[in-house]
Amino acid sequence: MVQNKGFIFKQVPKGVPVPGQDLVVEARDFDPEQAPPSGGITTKNFFASFDPYQRGLMREPETRSYFPAYTLGQPITNSAVAKVLKSDSADFQAGDLVYGNIPTEEYSALEKEALAAVRVIDNPYNLDLKVFTGALGMPGLTAYSSLYEIGKPQKGETIFISAASGAVGQIVGQLAKHEGLRVIGSVGSDEKLDFIIDELKYDGGFNYKKENPLEALRRLAPDGIDIYYENVGGEQLEVALEVMNDFGRIVACGMVSEYNSEPDQRYGIRNLMYIVAKRISFRGFIVGDKNMGPLHFEEQYRNVSKWLHDGTFKARISVTEGIDNAPEGFVGMLQGKNFGKAVLKIADPEVSSGDSEDGKVTNLGEMFCFCFDATRIAGDTGGVSGCQGGWLRPTF
Repeated sequence: MVQNKGFIFKQVPKGVPVPGQDLVVEARDFDPEQAPPSGGITTKNFFASFDPYQRGLMREPETRSYFPAYTLGQPITNSAVAKVLKSDSADFQAGDLVYGNIPTEEYSALEKEALAAVRVIDNPYNLDLKVFTGALGMPGLTAYSSLYEIGKPQKGETIFISAASGAVGQIVGQLAKHEGLRVIGSVGSDEKLDFIIDELKYDGGFNYKKENPLEALRRLAPDGIDIYYENVGGEQLEVALEVMNDFGRIVACGMVSEYNSEPDQRYGIRNLMYIVAKRISFRGFIVGDKNMGPLHFEEQYRNVSKWLHDGTFKARISVTEGIDNAPEGFVGMLQGKNFGKAVLKIADPEVSSGDSEDGKVTNLGEMFCFCFDATRIAGDTGGVSGCQGGWLRPTF
């Protein structure tokens, strides 16, 4: 028996979540040697993803949104990398490295129903396992599918990306460069600005904390922009509308500047009429939409894996060390303190020559399944069963 520490949703935040109040770390008894749930598995968890969308799940359950709220008093669930300790499923063996929707805790017992959102990792290039929470996980697929489906990039066009060094933004920018676009990004520090210019080879960028965004975009894109990849909202959305060319496209991925604000505190966009006057296409999406992630998964996974391996693409990762620091790491991500994809390191990976990091793998087309919340079932195993959201199950 061990004390299994988990990242717990303690109470609904008002504004920015408060570590130690809204989000806490608690330890509960767990026996790693116990038999797994019937048809399920037990895992030791190594890395968990921190993503801005999770803030929207920290709400009262009766408040409707595109996915159900997290359950008070239970570990927060999200994409994670783990090792199978014991298995009662024909699809998994002890020692398999897996990726999927797993509670953010040191050990987990996953019921059979929860395994639809878990897959054995395909890692032919022996990449850092953390990339499966980012460039080869949900953020990478978000970037890839939305840029091509909504942005419809054409060589010679100009794209502006807010939060350009983040988990999604850094992939969007590199894809746009690959397609021959002029790429401009906004970031929140000089270090991040150096990164997108010097390492990602953006054509231009600015630190929005130091330079007025409208003046910066007029300087960097005197002929206007054709695509705006929206991650931030607020002033940057307003500025993008101001400088956008006729028939421009806005890919609305997120608006992180609004996530912790009450409705009466949110930035009021004053130039929405440009959507009409400039005939702008403005579209939001969820990666699980059938014409988004499922349509592009196989191509994205194959291409980005290769590009990461050969150095064509880079994936900057920002690691929070230790589950005891999970609340602070998560809130820091919401506040933009991370530099790249925000990841929680729960434990050092334990990979032996017999493990699946470079072993046989399940069908690539089935690997990316995504569930946003699992329900913990009371009982001896403490297992996780079912999914309160929908499964993203690609078919090829």
